[in-house]
Amino acid sequence: MRKWNELPQDMQVEEVRKYYEILQKHKAGMVAKRIFDILVSGILIVLTSPILLILSILIKLDSRGPVIFRQVRITTYGKKFRICKFRTMVNNAEKIGTQVTTKGDARVTRMGKVLRGCRLDELPQLFNILAGDMTFVGTRPEVEKYVNQYTNEMKATLLLPAGVTSRASIEYKDEEKLLEDAENADQVYVEKVLPEKMKYNLQAIEKFSFWEDIKTMFATVAAVIR
Repeated sequence: MRKWNELPQDMQVEEVRKYYEILQKHKAGMVAKRIFDILVSGILIVLTSPILLILSILIKLDSRGPVIFRQVRITTYGKKFRICKFRTMVNNAEKIGTQVTTKGDARVTRMGKVLRGCRLDELPQLFNILAGDMTFVGTRPEVEKYVNQYTNEMKATLLLPAGVTSRASIEYKDEEKLLEDAENADQVYVEKVLPEKMKYNLQAIEKFSFWEDIKTMFATVAAVIR
């Protein structure tokens, strides 16, 4: 973890300091978290390689476009990285609509609906985790235009790597339904959904521990099964 005076200037604010000091007390837990990420992501990449191959073929057969969807997102300290996900929408979907997905979004492919329903579209993020740009449990990585809307307190979530899942992800797993009737999905997301999700993300930092991460992972599996 960086020293306080090495953080980006816009993160060196009092609202962030509270969370920074909490994490400073959990350095061992943060090391354990990274070791766990490396070991488990590496093992899962090997074990799921046949599934990754099969899904890649099915996606290619279902619609035109690349198998992997890559998009610039924001992670630790505001660093930009390219997230990897199986493509679940028509090619170039971000150019023909909002950057959040609403229920019944016509851009979602047939195969995409299946992948999203089981969260299998997230599997390629194992490579992001192995590279250190992401972690299993942490705040979901947002695109830059949403991060630019963060309050000073929300910027505390950038003290840790972006995550594949979190308590906020579980509580808002049906986020698309919330945006279903919105005339401006982007505006509703920034003004209503994002602040509520951030409450969970900030609480997670306050209660940070390696074992809380493990509990969240099990809760995620249970939520997907339900």
